[in-house]
Amino acid sequence: MAAIETFALEKTYQVGFWRKKTKVALRPLSFAIPEGEVFGYLGPNGAGKTTTLKLLMGLAAPTGGSCKILGGKIGDPQVRAQIGFLPEQPYFYDHLTPRELLDYFATLSALPATKRSAQIEAVLKRVALQEDAWNTQLRKFSKGMLQRVGLAQAIIHDPKLVILDEPMSGLDPMGRREVRDLIEELNHEGKTILFSTHILSDAEALCDRVAVLNRGELRGVGVVADLIGSVKGNTEIMWQGAAAAHAVEALGFKPHVVGETVRTVVPEQDVDRVMDTLRNQHARLIAVTPMRTTLEDYFLARLASPATGAAPEVAK
Repeated sequence: MAAIETFALEKTYQVGFWRKKTKVALRPLSFAIPEGEVFGYLGPNGAGKTTTLKLLMGLAAPTGGSCKILGGKIGDPQVRAQIGFLPEQPYFYDHLTPRELLDYFATLSALPATKRSAQIEAVLKRVALQEDAWNTQLRKFSKGMLQRVGLAQAIIHDPKLVILDEPMSGLDPMGRREVRDLIEELNHEGKTILFSTHILSDAEALCDRVAVLNRGELRGVGVVADLIGSVKGNTEIMWQGAAAAHAVEALGFKPHVVGETVRTVVPEQDVDRVMDTLRNQHARLIAVTPMRTTLEDYFLARLASPATGAAPEVAK
């Protein structure tokens, strides 16, 4: 069973006071996320990521299309009870302490009173919030500490599906690593994770699959390794012989000369042409190194490609 399925889900807004105009926030979006998967949702600011998550959570009504969560309807209380959600900018009652806040959310989730205290302590330890802060009012917390509390409330009731909107926001490098470890732990427990992020290295390290959204349109979706492989990479060529640098530059590639050593970076399809030039110039070859393609390369390539206007891809 798919944890999340969307069927031509779309959202438009009416903006303006007098002569209202239609703004497209999300074009018809269709994809499916199998249970037990870590799925990354990528895109620049204003791409429609948060809009999508709000539609999935029932916080906004779609203009068209529909979606299913864990095989049921969004408004079903039994379905909602199995979802943990962290919004991009959570607002908590800042006069409460983490203990009090989590007790409130645990009560909303119908967690038995006899188990609440132990569960709250276990979750606070899990998100690496220091124990001396458990009884401190949230108004005294930093952005990173509030983010940890937000993660704790999302998993306090042991949900099957965890949806996180920019979970790395406000965290230092150590905090990001801890959140990555937490996501991996939750996934190993069989939970499905959907999270949006701007930090592509985290998505590349964590995700089974990712989707790229731009201007409300799905530009690409698939297994990370396959997406990376679809981008033609570059190759670094190093040689000795500064005289050959002029011949390579004449081909349209910029050489970097340090003493007698020269290096240049060329697209994969031009490697043979540069190598033939170096042989003709009697240059001494040092290394030919394919440069690793990253998720960032794929991301930028998809954003640079023109919108197709066609039906979006469907993630199987």
